[in-house]
Amino acid sequence: MPLYVTAVDENSPAQKLGLQPGCALLAIDGHPLADALDYQFYTTPPAFSLEICADGQQRTLQVQKGEYEPLGCNFKTYLGDEKHSCSNHCMFCFIDQLPPGMREPLYFKDDDERLSFLFGNYITLTNLSEHEIDRIIQMHISPIFVSVHTTNPALRVRMLANKRGGEVLDYLPKLAAGGIELNCQLVLCRGINDGDELRRTLNDLLALRPQVGSIAAVPAGVTDYREGLYKLTPYDQQSAAETLDILEEFAQKCRAEYGRSIVYPSDEWYLTAEREVPPAEFYDEFAQLEDGVGMWRLYHDTFLQELEDYRGLVLPHALDVATGTLAAPLIKECMQALMQRYPQVHVTVHAIENRYFGGNVSVTGLVTGTDIAEQCRGALQSGTLAVPEVMLRDEKDRFLDDVTPAGLGESLGCRVITIPTDGAGCCKAVLATPRRKRLIRKPTREES
Repeated sequence: MPLYVTAVDENSPAQKLGLQPGCALLAIDGHPLADALDYQFYTTPPAFSLEICADGQQRTLQVQKGEYEPLGCNFKTYLGDEKHSCSNHCMFCFIDQLPPGMREPLYFKDDDERLSFLFGNYITLTNLSEHEIDRIIQMHISPIFVSVHTTNPALRVRMLANKRGGEVLDYLPKLAAGGIELNCQLVLCRGINDGDELRRTLNDLLALRPQVGSIAAVPAGVTDYREGLYKLTPYDQQSAAETLDILEEFAQKCRAEYGRSIVYPSDEWYLTAEREVPPAEFYDEFAQLEDGVGMWRLYHDTFLQELEDYRGLVLPHALDVATGTLAAPLIKECMQALMQRYPQVHVTVHAIENRYFGGNVSVTGLVTGTDIAEQCRGALQSGTLAVPEVMLRDEKDRFLDDVTPAGLGESLGCRVITIPTDGAGCCKAVLATPRRKRLIRKPTREES
C-alpha cells in the first residue's frame, strides 16, 4: 500500500521537488513502499527514482540529494501505517487476562517486526510472510526479539493457538543464516513447555549460535481474570527450583563454551525458588532487562555504589516509598543500608499487594494507584509518598488504572512524587534535600 504524506519539512529535498501533503509515495527504484522502514531504507542513496501519485496523476521524479540526507516526508504515524496486531491466542497471554475498565490502548496486542527492531518488542513470527522475512534480511533489521516459547512445532501450535505457530519456526535458521541477531524469549508454563521440552528448546536455539545472542526465560503471569482461558498453574518454590536447575545448567555450559551465559532466567525464578540472585557478571551486558532479567542485581549494585559515592548534602527528612511485593525485600534492604549511613533520613517501604490483577502478579510495574491508595491509607509515616516511574505510563502522568499521581495524593492527603526505577537514580532521589518553602522576611517599618 502507498505511503501518504502528511507534512513536508521546510527546505528539504521533498519540498524542493514540490511534494505536498496528500500525495502518495508508491515506489522507489521500482521497490513498492509499504511502510516507513521501506521509505528510510530506499531513500538513503544520493540518487533514486521516486514514483508518486498527486492530484490523481501518477508520475516519476528523479531525486538528487546527499547520501543519508533525509528526504523530508512525514506520515500519519512513525511507522507509516498502523501497528500490526497479533493473530495468536496464546494460552498464557497477559493481555487476555487484564481486568475490564482499563485504558483502551492497553488491550491492543501488537506483533510487529518493526517494533521489535525499533523498541525491542517481542514477535512470534506468525503474521510474517517469506517476503517480509526476506526484507528483514535484505535491510539487515537486526537485532530482532522473538517469542519462541518452544521449538516443538506441534506444541507451539498448541501454545499459540495458531496453525502457523510451528511452520514459522523455519524462519529462525533462515534469519540466522542471513546474519540477523536473535534475542529469544521463553514464557514457561508449568508442566507444558518446561522440563524436557525446555531442554529441547534450549538445545535447538543454541544450535543457531552465534546469531542467537540471548535467551530469556520467564514464568507465565497469571491474574484473577482467566475465565474461559486455559487453566495455568503458577510455579511454586519446588517447581521454580526444578526449572531454574535446567536454566542454570545450560547457562553454565554456555559460559564454559562461549564465555557468556546466553541463557538468562528472569529474577522471578530466583525469588520464587528462594535462591540468591547471581552476581552482575552472570548477566553480561544485561541484554534482557526489559524481561526482568538481572533487574534485581543491577538495582542492588548500582544503589549501593551510589550510596558509597554520594557527596551531596543530606538534610533530615522522612519519605514513604511504594513498591511491588516481588521487589519489596530488595528495596527494604537498600533503604536499610541508606538509613544506616544517613541516620537523619527515615524511609518507610510499603509492599503493595496487587489486588487489582490478583493471581501471581507481583512486579512493581503493574502496581496501580487504586491498590496504593487502599493499602497506604492511614499507614504513611511522612507527608511524601514516592512511587517508581515504572508504575506510570511513558508520560509519567497515569497509573495503569488511569489514576493520576495528583489524584493519588489527594486521596491519601500527601504529596506524591516519582522516583527513578534504576538503583543509582533512586538512591540520589531519596537522599536529595527535600524542597523547602522559601522564607520571605517582611520588611521593617523603617525599611518600608
